[in-house]
Amino acid sequence: MEANFPSGATIVFGGSGGIGRGVALEFAREGSDVAVVYRSKPDVAEAVAAQAREAGRKASIHQADVRDRAQVVAAFADAAATHGRIHTVVWAAGPVVPQVLIADWTEAMFRDSMEIEAFGFNNAVHTALPHMRANGGGSFVHLGSAGHDWWPKLDGLSVVPKACNEALIKGIAKEEGFHEIRANSILVGVIDAGQFKIGQEAGTFTPEWEAAVKSMLPLKRWGTPQDIGQAAVYFASRRGNYVTGQTISVGGGFGV
Repeated sequence: MEANFPSGATIVFGGSGGIGRGVALEFAREGSDVAVVYRSKPDVAEAVAAQAREAGRKASIHQADVRDRAQVVAAFADAAATHGRIHTVVWAAGPVVPQVLIADWTEAMFRDSMEIEAFGFNNAVHTALPHMRANGGGSFVHLGSAGHDWWPKLDGLSVVPKACNEALIKGIAKEEGFHEIRANSILVGVIDAGQFKIGQEAGTFTPEWEAAVKSMLPLKRWGTPQDIGQAAVYFASRRGNYVTGQTISVGGGFGV
């Protein structure tokens, strides 16, 4: 039976986050070794790696602040040395952003969001491309926002940097296909993990907010990290090996 993935590993930036954890574990369950990149939660990253090992896969953890190109390069090099090859980059890194109107953004808020998500992703892309070119290709999977299809009030600090990355994904697909490098994006809706959980605990996402959002969804429930992981696996695996430059919304129909 043909393997789902080439030899080597999937590197998950933001792999210690609520959604990133689920994505990393889906890759492990589907047959890929994983390298979990974290910024400040080594215990969580190690727990994810331990679960991946329980699924029968090799797993490693690597620390990096994605705003610093040198740290991204070091983490990627360590992962490549550990696994021999990185066949997939999953971008799941992102800050917990304040829910505010565009008019109320401060320069610091916007800069922080862009530096982590947009500049950070750019750092990962430019680090991974030479490796992928030298190893017969690879795949980028970006976790974007369902807000790309329908503007979510107050969540612009999350949506805008991801829109920058959506354009970069298209560019990678167009320019790097010659090298068998593919790039696709998942538009992530409300997922019962990560920032959503933090927002619930902080009182930002109230029962009234939840009811209002669900009233707009064809599917009257929240998604799970596993839902995102399955979409990511499709894009990165042999099942999606003729798919590039595409987006799929995993948001319960948000924006329909």
